[in-house]
Amino acid sequence: MPTSKRNKTNWKAPDRLSELAEFRYQLRKFLSFSEGVSESRGIPAQQYQLLQVVAAVPAGHETSISYIAERMMVRHNSAVELVDRAEKSGLVRRAADESDHRRSLLEITERGGEVLTELVAKHLNEIEANGPEIRRALEKLLDLRPGTNRKSRDR
Repeated sequence: MPTSKRNKTNWKAPDRLSELAEFRYQLRKFLSFSEGVSESRGIPAQQYQLLQVVAAVPAGHETSISYIAERMMVRHNSAVELVDRAEKSGLVRRAADESDHRRSLLEITERGGEVLTELVAKHLNEIEANGPEIRRALEKLLDLRPGTNRKSRDR
């Protein structure tokens, strides 16, 4: 009968480590899918993410480099470089900001819109197929929080 290796130290795994690890695994599986499907379409995953940010900007926000950097969690100079590459690929274009001519705002090009539409459809299909696994992992993690139970949260 096989036996599992036991930790030979006195270290004890933190509570909920297994659930947290499973949730992270499910997220990484989705992100890996996203990277693969973007690159199979000929664009790096970050450019797909950039298209999402530009297309989904909420009312009251502008598609400035600062906004892009914030939403993508990158430094300002990294966002500039990403926009430069996406612009060279014909996915986005810069437009002058009417209220501040020192900066530019981003717009999606027709090509960018076509790429985005195709990739969104593939991502939504993947979420339909494998989203329940992500949801189960998250729900299990949340259900195990100390002092909470699902019934009280759902009210």
